[in-house]
Amino acid sequence: MKFLFFANRVPYPPYRGDKLKIFNLARRLSKSHELHLLTFAQSQEDLTYKEELEKVFTKVHFIYLPKWRSAANCLAALWDGTPLQVLYFRSAAMRQKLEEVLAADNFDAIHVQHLRMSPYLAKHKELPRILDMPDAFSLYWERRMNAQKNPFKKIFETIEQKRVLKYERIMHEYNMSLVCSAEDLAYLKEQHSISNINLLPNGVDLDTFKAGGHDYRHNNTLLFTGNMDYAPNVDAVQYFVEEVFPIIKQQHPQVKFIIAGQRPVKKVQDLASDDVQVTGFIKDLAAVYNQASVVVAPLRFGAGTQNKVLEAMAMGVPVVCSNIGFKGLGIESGEGAIMQTDPKQFAQSVIQLLNSQQMREDVGAKGMHVMQSRFGWDSVARTLEGYLMQIAK
Repeated sequence: MKFLFFANRVPYPPYRGDKLKIFNLARRLSKSHELHLLTFAQSQEDLTYKEELEKVFTKVHFIYLPKWRSAANCLAALWDGTPLQVLYFRSAAMRQKLEEVLAADNFDAIHVQHLRMSPYLAKHKELPRILDMPDAFSLYWERRMNAQKNPFKKIFETIEQKRVLKYERIMHEYNMSLVCSAEDLAYLKEQHSISNINLLPNGVDLDTFKAGGHDYRHNNTLLFTGNMDYAPNVDAVQYFVEEVFPIIKQQHPQVKFIIAGQRPVKKVQDLASDDVQVTGFIKDLAAVYNQASVVVAPLRFGAGTQNKVLEAMAMGVPVVCSNIGFKGLGIESGEGAIMQTDPKQFAQSVIQLLNSQQMREDVGAKGMHVMQSRFGWDSVARTLEGYLMQIAK
């Protein structure tokens, strides 16, 4: 069958977030189907990845949308009730290119990535379309708003949350919508009285993040991974360094905290010290996970599931995380990840793991089993294939 992937960002290189998910799903589906890609390129570097993407997609189409133009689009928010997230990706050139692509090829179904791209195909009801959210964006903004202490930022985030919640009704225009966690699925069903919504979990490349090779003997390294210009990650590492790490240091003065992720903003860079290392971009994340005694994910706002948790669990590295993303995994606390929300209890769970090699091994083994049975990309790709074929014309 022939499918069009309509994405908000170039899905390469596949290191984190949406790029990682789209690339891994497409790479597997391309073995049995003809795939085309239409996406925004936001930098000259993005344009250089066409050759790599053509190894997966039969045709690759870029529309160049520089960040300055996206920022200018957002000025429309002064008189337009559309969320900034959607305004940022508004483009007449994209609308024209989409029509050209649809006229040139007859697609059996279209995968639309993110609420941000939803307006482009909302009215094309003659075409089978899936809207892959991938999480409940209004839930993300609700949690971000509730965690915000700055009164001026809180006003902005309150406005954006209301706009996003209202805009999510666009899901009703699609044949099917998808989210990556059971928690987000339940939230959207309740908020929007929608039934044609299903679960498409985030996955893990089990060949890259291999199980069985972790050394549980060391107990001196804590690790956080993720894009370090992403607001929930920035808040999480600040919170951990200020409120959780000092408690751990009282009992384990030798322990180090590594923050591994691309594009660390100044707030993150300023956390660097003798005990806190900010690495910047890491190409081989698997090697960094193997160096960690415990992976921590103390996010206070966000939605969906966290790749950092999935990857660590796949490799058998024990995780201590907050409730953000945990409920959507469908596991009990201790099955690879221990869930804590209070800073003192979070610290105590990390301390317990550092105190016991056996506990690290037990929690890690349970995580490996969960990932291998439910979260490999091959399994997730088969799920998406089933959804696409279900709506295909």
